[in-house]
Amino acid sequence: MATPMSIEVWNPNGKYRVISTKPMPGTRWINLLVEGGCRVEICTQKKTILSVEDIIALIGEKCDGVIGQLTEDWGETLFSALSKAGGKAFSNMAVGYNNVDVNAATKHGVAVGNTPGVLTETTAELAAALSLAAARRIVEADEFMRAGLYDGWLPHLFVGNLLKGQTVGVIGAGRIGSAYARMMVEAYGEFLKANGEPPVTWKRASSMGEVLQQADLISLHPILDKTTYHLVNKESLSLMKKDAILINCSRGPVIDEVALVEHLKANPMFRVGLDVFEDEPHMKPGLAELKNAVLVPHIASASKWTREGMATLAALNVLGKIKGYPVWSDPNRVEPFLNENVPPPSASPSIVNAKALGENQLKLTLMFAALKVVNKHAQNFLLRLPVG
Repeated sequence: MATPMSIEVWNPNGKYRVISTKPMPGTRWINLLVEGGCRVEICTQKKTILSVEDIIALIGEKCDGVIGQLTEDWGETLFSALSKAGGKAFSNMAVGYNNVDVNAATKHGVAVGNTPGVLTETTAELAAALSLAAARRIVEADEFMRAGLYDGWLPHLFVGNLLKGQTVGVIGAGRIGSAYARMMVEAYGEFLKANGEPPVTWKRASSMGEVLQQADLISLHPILDKTTYHLVNKESLSLMKKDAILINCSRGPVIDEVALVEHLKANPMFRVGLDVFEDEPHMKPGLAELKNAVLVPHIASASKWTREGMATLAALNVLGKIKGYPVWSDPNRVEPFLNENVPPPSASPSIVNAKALGENQLKLTLMFAALKVVNKHAQNFLLRLPVG
């Protein structure tokens, strides 16, 4: 039997009961739900990952909607419980939803929301930061200093990789992959122009194998599905340069982590920067001990603006379904929902099973050009950073 959950309640007399399985950044999301007539219950239990039984206890006998987290197992059991409690809406506070059985949700008439359009730049920034940290051995050097081991400059102390003049590969050139590429270009662009140096060049790769073989630094940005599970494995790692750098801010199972550990052990000059892991929150044995791995705990979206925006979008997904609003026509154009100076549109920002549920979309005339990217996870390209 699940332990009774501790909760924080806002607007106790609200008409609709909405549960958040975790406290989320900011207060705007709470205010929007309260203004929409919701009683908001926030689980404050000191437990990182709630079990299915814990969430069932939170749902109780009457619940209109739930905001959940990507660490939770939202499948048949939870959607059945939510439906029986009268619930019609669930939203992940995440763009990904591989923790959600969308078919089970649809079967029970529950809308599934996610939060795209707000994570692009912040995720790309972390990928760029991990690229530099791995290349220049920042974490190793920091630990060395904190341990009091530095007693003077030495010619071979923490010698790393110079990125200028190297080839950067992007696997999965969708919104985030393209933003990462732009950041790597912008890091050099104005400097090169001012000094009369050759510009950064780029080309679309003919295959992933071309990227693996030619790139000095590779950043992974594919979606996770059956075609990208263990996309990077023993065979693909063997194609990479012995001193290459591999960055992953996409999804952990894109990399065969056991194969990666063995490759890092066999190739000490090969380095990785990982924000995600195959069996989160756990790492495969041996990874944590490797000095040529920079490891951070799934913080790609962890900027204040982004996390508060994710909370707002998740709340509005649930509120929109409760109120019977249509679904926003373009989930990647969410700026109108994030402007705190005006009320948000009367719409659910992003419902992934809207079509299956027969939801109406809000028709908009957009006064700007939209760039359509087809098969985002299949597009790869190479950037060449000029030699000085």
